[in-house]
This record gives sequence, C-alpha cells and structure tokens, in this order.
Amino acid sequence: MTYHNIILEKNNGIGHITMNRPAVLNALDVDTIQELTSAVAELEQDPSIHVAVLTGKDKAFIAGADIKQMKTMNPLEAKEFATRGHRLLHSIEHSRLPYIAAVNGYALGGGCEIMMACDLIIASSTAKIGQPEINLGIHPGFGGTQRLPRLIGTLKAKELLLTGDTIDAAEALRIGLVNKVVEPEKLIQETEAIAQKILAKSTVQTRFIKELVNTGMNMDLASACSLEISYFSSSFSTEDQKEGMLAFLEKKKPVFQGK
Repeated sequence: MTYHNIILEKNNGIGHITMNRPAVLNALDVDTIQELTSAVAELEQDPSIHVAVLTGKDKAFIAGADIKQMKTMNPLEAKEFATRGHRLLHSIEHSRLPYIAAVNGYALGGGCEIMMACDLIIASSTAKIGQPEINLGIHPGFGGTQRLPRLIGTLKAKELLLTGDTIDAAEALRIGLVNKVVEPEKLIQETEAIAQKILAKSTVQTRFIKELVNTGMNMDLASACSLEISYFSSSFSTEDQKEGMLAFLEKKKPVFQGK
C-alpha cells in the first residue's frame, strides 16, 4: 500500500519503520494504525528482512493516540479502535522478526504500548515515557495494563498507571522498562549496531528465542522448560547448528544461512 503517515525502508536485511506525523507528535489515529499494521505485514512477508527497527520522526516516538479522533468515539467505535491496536501489537510481538524500538522522544499512551511490544528498547536520554490515560478519564486500551506489569512488576506498574506520571529515560532504565539509554545523536547509530549484531546470528534461533520467551512467560515453569527442550532438540536438525558448532571448533566466525 501507499504510506502517508509512516516511512517504510528496507536496507541490507533490516526493515525501518519511521512514524511520520511530526505535526501531531506522531499520534496514532485509525489510518496510522492501519498503515503500521500493513508495514509490519509487509516486512513479515519479505524473506530478505531479518530485523526491524521502529522509531519516530523529529521529537516524538509516538506521543499517544490522536485525542481529537478519540474524543467523539462511541463505545462500539472505541472497542474497534482498541481491537485494531491490539492486533497491531500482537503482530509485532509474534513476528518472526526481532523488533527494536528506537525511542527518540515522547512514548506515551499507545506509544508506550507499542514500545513494550518490541523485543528490545533503546531510548534517547531525552525520551519521556508513560501511560497517562487516567488523566483523560480512561485507561490504556492497547495492552498497557497487561504488558507493563509483566515488564516492571505490579507495584511499579500500578503506580505509573494510577498516577499517569511520565518518567524520563534514566528512570525507565532503572526500573527495567528499556534496555539502554544513549545520547540523542547516537540513538540511530546504536540501534543500527544492535540490529547488525542480531542480523549476524542464526535467524532460525532468533525466531526460536523470541517464541520461547513470549510463549513461556504465559506458562508454568515446567511446561515452559519442556517447550524449550522441544525447540532445543529441533535446533539439531538445522544447518545453522552444524555451521555454528563447526565454526567454533575451527575457531572461525560462523556464516549462518537461516536454515
């Protein structure tokens, strides 16, 4: 499809999605959610892409949902809007691709929720993060009440959800909500470096690891460990396993083919 609210680029195995509504701080409306959903599907279906990076243009990652559009929604429209958001986040979370969020500024409301659906989060030191929906008389609708406590624990999650407070990047790092904080001018460079590091690994295993972590978190430990054994044994039918172990024994760098 033709994209108006985002920019989709593909470079050397990495897909880049950039939010492109800077006039409204990259706020999410129905059209933007549809474009994001289509872009995620396009990257998913492209066999040349193995890692994805999601960021925002100018001073915001995603500042939240478009309040002007939300203000007039009736309950049925609100349900459809939330359902669209959940489908988008599910497609990111369950993608075969590792998604890296490069949080360049405001990541509030739906922006924080999209950020949390990604696999790694690199934040600019100027980033502001939070779930301020309670200040609007609502609560998060794209999974914030569920993903936030899973990432940082229930007590801290309830504090942020109930107060609507926004935190800075340093606090987000301290509580385990982001992986790393860098200076603004180094954000894309650092994100690209991590993407390249992942790109050099076995794409079979990046997919296995993502599936194991995401699925296992919702299982009891014994069942999750059993699932890990199943995936582990399957790994020994792959060419990447043979390449990786042979390269180790021969003291050379492995060249994985994703097979």
